[in-house]
Amino acid sequence: MSSLVDVAREAGVAVATASRVLSGSAHPVAAATRAKVLAAAERLEYSPSALARAMVSPHSRLVGVLVSDIVNPYFSVIARGVDDVATKAGYVTMLSNVDRRTDTELGRLRVMRDYRAAGVIFAGSGLIDDPHLPDLVKGVRQAREQGIRAVALADRTLGCPTITVDNRAAAHDVTDHLVSLGHRRIAFIEGPPGMTVTRQRREGFLACAAAAGLADEVRCVPGGFDHEAGHAAALRLIARRPLPEAVVAANDEAAVGVLSALRQAGIDVPGEISVAGINDLGVARHVGLTTVSLPLYEMGAMAARHIVDDPPGPDLAPAATTTLSHRLVPRETTARRTP
Repeated sequence: MSSLVDVAREAGVAVATASRVLSGSAHPVAAATRAKVLAAAERLEYSPSALARAMVSPHSRLVGVLVSDIVNPYFSVIARGVDDVATKAGYVTMLSNVDRRTDTELGRLRVMRDYRAAGVIFAGSGLIDDPHLPDLVKGVRQAREQGIRAVALADRTLGCPTITVDNRAAAHDVTDHLVSLGHRRIAFIEGPPGMTVTRQRREGFLACAAAAGLADEVRCVPGGFDHEAGHAAALRLIARRPLPEAVVAANDEAAVGVLSALRQAGIDVPGEISVAGINDLGVARHVGLTTVSLPLYEMGAMAARHIVDDPPGPDLAPAATTTLSHRLVPRETTARRTP
């Protein structure tokens, strides 16, 4: 592969002159010299690296996606939506794990600014009473002034456009489905503590229970967003009789953990207990889990389009929120309560 030095030697010019021509620099270069450099580059089949182009351009063609947990399938679906749109537009997606830490997000944002990224997508939920939020808001504002597009995929008040779903309504709707099947003693397996999405889904569950007159019959159980957390929560439910008539988990992964624990204990699902989740990931379809389908792919794709379709310059898009619709998906893990 030919280098910039090879092109300069072939054209009989200084390396700096060749660089100015091939980088599109505004520095004046004589027309005859420019023609020699371009001809030499063509003969040598020289192609400047993406990094070299980025160093002389206001922005690279990099889209950063910051996720709370890189092994969570929730973020895989979002990332696929981002990458499909970004790739078609000639951009590259960089996925970065932040472990639900706002200070880590701020550090990743600084790296994206150093690399002159085209945009940054904050895919994870925010934290309740987050002491680092003001610093992150300031960082997002500085990035947008620099021309880096920013999009949040959860309710985070970062001062940038937000594309999200109504988590309260999603939890309300799946709980209402169980109530419509005649279930009264319903348990809710919560998500990780301290997260905004955990609180929102818990509130949706409790709001539905209150509206149905079941506030005294439902219970919330600490849990998480992974299989192990759902499994452990189900074991606590099994140990404290009477068993609930139905269980709603804060997401599908936890719901599958609940299913596993119940079946290992010889408890029939849905004969004795109905189980439901939220998200509608691949695992939900595989095990026949009743859930709420969230448009995760579409969220990622819309965020990417905001980045790749916007003209260059400061990000002046209003910090508006777009809420996408969800839908209930009844499957085999829920059934009508028998007297």
